[in-house]
Amino acid sequence: MTSNRIDAAFTAEQREKAKAALAILAEALPFLIDLTAEDRASLPKFGEKNRSFVVKALAIAEGHPEIFPANISLEEFRTDVELVESLYPLCNAVEALFGKIDDTYFAAGSEAYAAALLVYQYAKLHNLASGALEDSLDDLGRRFARKSKKAAVSPT
Repeated sequence: MTSNRIDAAFTAEQREKAKAALAILAEALPFLIDLTAEDRASLPKFGEKNRSFVVKALAIAEGHPEIFPANISLEEFRTDVELVESLYPLCNAVEALFGKIDDTYFAAGSEAYAAALLVYQYAKLHNLASGALEDSLDDLGRRFARKSKKAAVSPT
């Protein structure tokens, strides 16, 4: 027996409100950038452990500016750290919200897919008796079509 984890409707009004809220959020963060996969791969890795390292390094640099290399701006370093610290709670909140959206999407999709599989099974049974659903079953059956693993060999 399948469980019904989600039973909700997402109205047009709710969708518009959510899109408007996302647009407001994007507008409030005009400095956001997009990194390519190559950009991301070329940068030093940054995560939770590195965040505290960065904050502690800034404290040392501010307490002992004489050790900070002259070719690197302490002010730029401070600005980057402040941006990281300012974005941190927002990142956590967005990740938590995205997690819930993704879980809801996954659960609703899984429930819909399980129901669709039942429909497909019952349609196949009905079609055996009537033949009335042949075209529809062909269309649905494409989902399960397997591609041959053998490459077509041309005659010589």
